Amino acid sequence: MAAAADPAADQNPNPKGAKPHEPNAEAEFVEEEYDEDGEEEEYEEEEEEELDGPAAAAAERERVQSVFQRLSSDPVAIRVHDVVIEGNTKTRDEVIEAEVADLLRAAPTVQDLLHAASVATSRLHRLDVFDAVKITLDAGPPELPGTTNVVIEVVEAANPLTGSAGVYSKPEARSWSLEGSLKLKNPFGYGDIWDASGAYGWDQTTEVGVGVYLPRFKSIPTPLMARASLSSQDWLKFSSYKEQLLGLSFGLLSTMKHDLSYNLTWRTLTDPSRASSMAIRRQLGHNLLSALKYTYKIDQRDSLLRPTKGYALQSTSQIGGLWDNKGLRFFRQEFDVRGAVPLGFYNAALNVGVGAGVILPLGRGFMNSSSTVPDRFFLGGQSSPVCSLSGLSSLLGFRTRGVGPTEARRLVPNESGSGSAAPPGRDYLGGDLAVSAFADLSFDLPLKLFRDAGIHGHAFVTAGNLAKLSEGEYKNFSVSQFQRTFRSSAGVGIILPTKLFRVEVNYCYILKQAEHDSGKTGIQFSFSSPM
Repeated sequence: MAAAADPAADQNPNPKGAKPHEPNAEAEFVEEEYDEDGEEEEYEEEEEEELDGPAAAAAERERVQSVFQRLSSDPVAIRVHDVVIEGNTKTRDEVIEAEVADLLRAAPTVQDLLHAASVATSRLHRLDVFDAVKITLDAGPPELPGTTNVVIEVVEAANPLTGSAGVYSKPEARSWSLEGSLKLKNPFGYGDIWDASGAYGWDQTTEVGVGVYLPRFKSIPTPLMARASLSSQDWLKFSSYKEQLLGLSFGLLSTMKHDLSYNLTWRTLTDPSRASSMAIRRQLGHNLLSALKYTYKIDQRDSLLRPTKGYALQSTSQIGGLWDNKGLRFFRQEFDVRGAVPLGFYNAALNVGVGAGVILPLGRGFMNSSSTVPDRFFLGGQSSPVCSLSGLSSLLGFRTRGVGPTEARRLVPNESGSGSAAPPGRDYLGGDLAVSAFADLSFDLPLKLFRDAGIHGHAFVTAGNLAKLSEGEYKNFSVSQFQRTFRSSAGVGIILPTKLFRVEVNYCYILKQAEHDSGKTGIQFSFSSPM
């Protein structure tokens, strides 16, 4: 009996209204039947008439159909005697067994075993080291009636080395980035995946990194990950500093809902312009960041690109300064809640979301200490708040880091000595407290050509605000004042999804902004990867 994979089985193991398995959809029984007690029925071959041709085929179909009728009506007890793995010339048996053996052995009936085989097939495919997976249920030893052997046949990846590359744009930051990655699958037979990635951004970002992923390591039940990276981020236009990071990251726990990682980073902040504000200059230099980060995530939306129903929740907690380093001890908490409701016309759906975050320094006199600028919250930018679950930073119509507390930059005299100098501008400093919200109404366009291509329209409203709490500013914080100073924008747009990137053409109207905010009414474009 061969069991075929059911892609949805691992996500919803007990679907409501599930129908019995059809013979041509899930399995084929051969050479064996079980009665209700799990015992093999005896057939006297000498009493059977020899059939051939169409008659034999019809008899076989009738016998298989009767077996499936029995499976549809009553549970048939069965026990897994052995799990046999075939086709794995490189992958170690214990890697495959750790993923699926317990699941298969725990099935008490044939029906449960068929479902477990589908789930096991999905799990093995997710390892990303096999081109094909097939699970077959064979008869167990004759002396052990009511048993079966599960045979797992795998086809390992024909090309273990894969790569990708792309060019992405962020018009709100007036920057482009070239990104590429290489992935080496299963070189040591542990299901390990080694990858190297790089990104070069014109006038903003450069990053290179290497990492390894292990689905299982010895008795540890969760995947392990380690990564080393070197990156450079240019924030001169927004906050008058450049950030260089050399770091190590270790994934300690990774499940469908939970993720725990440890990060050790050597951070360097510099100001080549020598025009940064006093608040930025106080934080320039080197420091070591040791942080533990935990993320809890639930996403029940029906789509990441265009949700029409469901909900999502993400909570991220981070403790920085596990080593006693002055200025880098902090606690950072972020929440993000989303919901999508179908409206029943033109495939319309209303998406709403609320995000909030706070960062607090740790240590003696922490409320009078300063939080680190790179770890604060910033608002602004044209990234879609609907797609990404972590959408605190998105505020359509405002420039990247274009909202919140600011401080005047230092005036640098003109080199010509004429005595006149351009206005120094202001540095955006971010906030210790951030709140943002959005509502987005998506709908199909009237033309069938647009609907077939997935092109649709949307109308949106976004709002958000930042506040400073550190360095004693919490004494001046007022909830009513915080509510009155919310920035907001509204607009309409057209979304063009493609296989390579997602394009948004939006008209944004600034409803409310503060004196030093960088918001602009008009047409704005956004290009982003759909992943």
